[in-house]
Amino acid sequence: MADLVGVFAASHGPLIGRDWQSLPEPLRARFTRDFGELGRRLTDSRADTVIEISPDHWVNFFIDNLPSVCIGVGEEHEGPPEPFLKDFARTLAGDAALGRHILATALAEDFEPSSSHRLTLDHGFCIPLLRMNLAPLPRIVPLILNDLEPPMPSIRRCLAWGRLLAKAIASFPETRRVAILATGGLSHSIGERTMGEVDEAFDRGCIAALNSGDDAGIVDFLEPALRTTGNGGHEVRNWVVAHAAAGSRGFELIDYFPSPEVYVGCGFASWKLSD
Repeated sequence: MADLVGVFAASHGPLIGRDWQSLPEPLRARFTRDFGELGRRLTDSRADTVIEISPDHWVNFFIDNLPSVCIGVGEEHEGPPEPFLKDFARTLAGDAALGRHILATALAEDFEPSSSHRLTLDHGFCIPLLRMNLAPLPRIVPLILNDLEPPMPSIRRCLAWGRLLAKAIASFPETRRVAILATGGLSHSIGERTMGEVDEAFDRGCIAALNSGDDAGIVDFLEPALRTTGNGGHEVRNWVVAHAAAGSRGFELIDYFPSPEVYVGCGFASWKLSD
């Protein structure tokens, strides 16, 4: 049987990779501390495999073929295509057995994801892995969630996906220590007139809603709030999936700070797995 041993979340703004050396030193130090703390916790969990939830930034898919959810079921996946992550460019080991089991569990429960035997994992997946300084890297089961282009999964559906992941992990017949890492968010705007602005009120509302453990409250806050914040805020859907997979118990906020230098309201969290 598999065990869920950790559930985490982190922002993944591309400038955390591309502009790393030119960021103010105190900001680099804060990112290093926060990603390092997540890396320490993930390492301490002794996870064999990480189910990583992130959008695809037009690397594998585009609007002519854009699944709501795609599960990576391959033995390996390509590393990031972005030139600013060339030092991290590598083939990443997958966990095909667990990926296929998640897919089969989803289909049996009347979910309808797509699947891929080989994905390219862009900065959304790889910046947190890089900055968490994991050595060795665990195997990765990518779960791509459409946070980019309407129609997107509803917040209720994201909660359902989280519960589905927990069920799939618990029913996996092989021995495995599994962690979940949601990446993205919090508020930011890309290609909009508000690009560079951080909606701190939205971010604080997200944090409060998730920390409450109240699924209905999360839906009631996010469904209207996501219509009025920057387009990057939709990536909080990944956090919602993680929240439900952890049993909706609330979480420990490791850090939050608005960072206009990287255009993102940056958040780092670790969910409770027991009451």
